[in-house]
Amino acid sequence: MSQMTLITGPERRRRWSEDEQRQILAAAFAPDANVRDVSRQYDVATSLIYKWRREALASGQVPGFNEMVVVPVEPATALAPVAMVEIEVGEKGLVRLPMTTPPALASAIVKALRAR
Repeated sequence: MSQMTLITGPERRRRWSEDEQRQILAAAFAPDANVRDVSRQYDVATSLIYKWRREALASGQVPGFNEMVVVPVEPATALAPVAMVEIEVGEKGLVRLPMTTPPALASAIVKALRAR
């Protein structure tokens, strides 16, 4: 038999403190986390989690992406030249493989490039 709950009176709305929101956001957007699973764990709608994230990002409370800086690196030392095999694939394809490349790997690379 199924169960039904009837709520009478004013609508029940939960209030989440800022600390609880931060905790849920951290759990939802952790590496290898799933927002749906976290929303079920904390019994909160997924749309509300995304709304909290948008608000937190807009206010600067949650760190976003960091700016990437590319710095030129001085070459360490000249390396000894390595014997290479050059394979032309099509008009614009050129593959350079060191002579130490296993034949099975070289064959797989060429087959993959031909399939493109």
